[in-house]
Amino acid sequence: MAYGRGAAAVRAIDDVTLDIARGEFIAVVGPSGCGKSSLMKIISGLHPVASGVLTVEGKPVRGPLRSVGMAFQNSNLLPWRTALENVLLPLEIVEPYRSDFSKQKYSGKAQALLESVGLQGFAEKHPWELSGGMQQRTSICRALIHEPEILLLDEPFGALDAFTREELWVALRDLQAARKVTVMLVTHDLREAVFLADTVYVMSSRPGRIVRRCPVNLPRPRDLEVTYTQPFQDVVHEL
Repeated sequence: MAYGRGAAAVRAIDDVTLDIARGEFIAVVGPSGCGKSSLMKIISGLHPVASGVLTVEGKPVRGPLRSVGMAFQNSNLLPWRTALENVLLPLEIVEPYRSDFSKQKYSGKAQALLESVGLQGFAEKHPWELSGGMQQRTSICRALIHEPEILLLDEPFGALDAFTREELWVALRDLQAARKVTVMLVTHDLREAVFLADTVYVMSSRPGRIVRRCPVNLPRPRDLEVTYTQPFQDVVHEL
């Protein structure tokens, strides 16, 4: 993948080969600017590949995929909408929900999602009334409301304090286990990658290449206590 054209083009990622299985949780780590977010953009169909082949469910990706949900480091919630209304936003945009959307019809579904991440009682709060962790929980619910096959997370917990971050690791762990969604997490936090992922990929500096594929053979479900064990530390040290 490259940004720009011709001689001025900047190659973001090069010669990357990987397969992600249905229901797998992968994490991608590497130095800043190595192409982690660029890899996410081409998988989602938001940016075309310069060369090579990209398929999702065996079909070439030629544009943005409806089967993808995305969340970012900044929650990007609309400040004039409540948490519930922010979660409902994709249903107003994505077919087949858009054609028959009504707040009344889908509010129960959004409410249940919010409750599943510990936000019962906060559905009618606006973003400025929520903590940073609550805003990120809302953002992840918004990414999941249209039941995507793939969830792409671009450093979603990077701006949070350590206590809140670990709370959200557990919330994401439980959501993924319950929904069996395929997850790609981009992160700078090696502990986060090892705690959450089935497989961790390490990328080189730009142009980004995969320099290590590291399976995480720690039994699931994983509790936070596993982060203090030697097998966990060994994987972090390898990364």
